[in-house]
Amino acid sequence: MRTQIAIIGSGPSGLLLGQLLTEAGIDNIILDRVGKDYILGRVRAGVLEEGTVRLLDEARSAARLHAEGLPHDGFSLAFDGRDHRIDLYGLTGGKRVMVYGQTEVTRDLMERREASGAATIYEAANVTPHDFDGRSPFVSYERDGVTYRIDCDFIAGCDGFHGASRKAVPKKAISTFEKIYPFGWLGLLADVAPVNHELIYANHPRGFALCSMRSATRSRYYIQCSLDEKVEDWSDNRFWDELRRRLPAHHAEALKTAPSFEKSIAPLRSFVAEPMRFGRLFLVGDAAHIVPPTGAKGLNLAASDVHYLFEGLGEFYGDRSRAGLEAYSQKALARTWKAVRFSWWMTTMMHRFPDTGDFDQKIQEAELDYLTHSRAASTALAENYVGLPF
Repeated sequence: MRTQIAIIGSGPSGLLLGQLLTEAGIDNIILDRVGKDYILGRVRAGVLEEGTVRLLDEARSAARLHAEGLPHDGFSLAFDGRDHRIDLYGLTGGKRVMVYGQTEVTRDLMERREASGAATIYEAANVTPHDFDGRSPFVSYERDGVTYRIDCDFIAGCDGFHGASRKAVPKKAISTFEKIYPFGWLGLLADVAPVNHELIYANHPRGFALCSMRSATRSRYYIQCSLDEKVEDWSDNRFWDELRRRLPAHHAEALKTAPSFEKSIAPLRSFVAEPMRFGRLFLVGDAAHIVPPTGAKGLNLAASDVHYLFEGLGEFYGDRSRAGLEAYSQKALARTWKAVRFSWWMTTMMHRFPDTGDFDQKIQEAELDYLTHSRAASTALAENYVGLPF
């Protein structure tokens, strides 16, 4: 079997890249170790930058997003028992974000891919990239005890932090940078109207909280917790009570509750692998970088990787130019580190750290006060939140 681009991983980044290539007439095959139902069962973030929405438009996969997504022109920073609204639209000259669940993005891309007839191979075991440092790369995989091979021009590793793509790179050829945060997020999903029409990021002495949503009738809430916590120790009632404690009084009183249908604890980390290109293998999205979800950058950062790689592949097949592919890692990493910085800054500003002393706490309070009373500081926050250009 042969294709032009072999894509490992059928999450949003792999599907988005695959559909952009398909719409441009560039042949590609997507492989994933798990099945379609498993992928659609994963619940992830849902704040989309305008650049991500634009790419979904180019992939002809955004009709439902525009019909059902929730445009947000701002969000609230809550501390000292009060709301401080960040006017994204006003501070950035008319930019906003779209709230639309990542699971729905994945579903839309899958449906468009199936309609276009492009190939996806699910439940492919032991997917492995080979010979990407030469001129004839290929990907091998197994199904039902039989080994198969896909020859290709290039390989896109879109298979996440634990995937095979980055692991296939010789250790001496790659550098990694990592920060592990000393807490996690306990998240809850419930079919109940959101407490507020915009997101609320809360800094409280008991810890961080986030009030988000997936739709007008489905809410996603988070509270900062110790890494020692266990999900089974948190009943719904305990979660709702703790969330109320961390919100300003008017939000706590307005909070509506319902039985949860998903509850989990996610650790927070920052991670970057450099470079993001190894011959004819390109790392994309979580295969190359992880950010804490505080800044809503994970999916959007993967989308910008897709943009740079798609741009480079288009130049290669259109003009036989390698310039875009040669520049991929540099361009992607420049934007990655800015997003990593922003996510780290949001995380340190909004969370309570176990080793924070009195001095550090006063600095955090001064930072929040300055941020919400300085138009210049609020503008910098807004520019990063809506997404830096790519």
